[in-house]
Amino acid sequence: MDHGDISWMLISSALVLLMTPGLAFFYGGMVKRKSVINMMMSSAIMMGIGSVMWVLIGFSLSFSGDIGGVIGNLNWFGLNFDTLTDVTFPYPNTLIFAIFQMMFAVISPALITGAVAERMKFSSLVIFMVLWSLLIYYPLAHMVWGGGLLFQMGSVDFAGGDVVHISSGVSALVLSVLLGKRKNLGKAPYHPHNVPFVFLGAALLWFGWFGFNGGSALGANELAAHAFITTNTAAASAMLSWILVEMLKNGKPTLVGTSTGLVIGLVAITPGAGYVPIWSAVIIGALVSPICYFFISKVKPKFQYDDALDVFGCHGIGGIWGGIATGIFASKNINPALPYDGLVYCEIQLFFRQIAAIAITILIAVAGTLIAAGIASVITKGIKVSGRAEMIGLDTSEHGETAYPAFNGMD
Repeated sequence: MDHGDISWMLISSALVLLMTPGLAFFYGGMVKRKSVINMMMSSAIMMGIGSVMWVLIGFSLSFSGDIGGVIGNLNWFGLNFDTLTDVTFPYPNTLIFAIFQMMFAVISPALITGAVAERMKFSSLVIFMVLWSLLIYYPLAHMVWGGGLLFQMGSVDFAGGDVVHISSGVSALVLSVLLGKRKNLGKAPYHPHNVPFVFLGAALLWFGWFGFNGGSALGANELAAHAFITTNTAAASAMLSWILVEMLKNGKPTLVGTSTGLVIGLVAITPGAGYVPIWSAVIIGALVSPICYFFISKVKPKFQYDDALDVFGCHGIGGIWGGIATGIFASKNINPALPYDGLVYCEIQLFFRQIAAIAITILIAVAGTLIAAGIASVITKGIKVSGRAEMIGLDTSEHGETAYPAFNGMD
């Protein structure tokens, strides 16, 4: 084994893990100050749950064997393989691959939590995220990266457009509809309580995303460098595009908008980071901002669903655009592993396979979310906090602590 490749993969794994605390700051800064602890805990808990589940059953269900092209088996329960020499799964070896993929399994359910901010029982959320991993994430990881259905049909997903972003974004929409609206939504002005937190979280996500996409090359190689630059380019392009949209609409750029724009640029490039040419990353990033802005500012108010932090508008729609864009711009000159070139190279097969994969991902996410939420609701006797708990804030009602103690002489 090449020690340079091992080093890059372990560093990439650590970078992806850092994205979950980054997400906690990003989401935590956006909610009201009385629910920031709850919002950050919703991400933090997955660092524990996601890691233990992955070691025990997640990696095995995702990558060991194949049952109907949908799920693996439990042959690798508890990582039951020779962790030093096994090379069944991609280079550099099976354990390194398992470590890297574990970090994706940690952050993916946490993405959903922004949609249900300030109104979901923490116990219900924990049960839901466990079931969501079992019903949605592990099957999709197997279908896309484990040799399952979506891989067999010829669709591609370099680092998680279907598996991570579309699945979590669609699930966020469904769960927000099931929960209903926050108590005072639309009756009082709403502003993020800590904008510097939002930018700190976005910056950590950008930093970690180099491991997210660059590490998906599975080695310290030319493809990793290519994914690195397409990732940065799309993020920068989307950030500038979002600022431009804000200037045209409101006359002023905002730091929250800047942070949002760079994150959706990262989302959009994820499916194609190692497949598309660098110049296309500018287009992918530039277009994702107005697309997502439209869904957030027009579609969401029209249908009046309370996706609190616009998880569907950013991750769902951004991931869908990224998957489609991969079908448009992907080139076998960049990555010979591609089954087909994209639409701009006068081939249509990949484009339609990307559409089909997106549709299948949406169906799995909707069905799995309904089942997971239903079971969580039965176990916890409803998934929404009481009106009183929402009024006093979930930090106090769900955790018994506050982020910002009152200035009463005790600080």
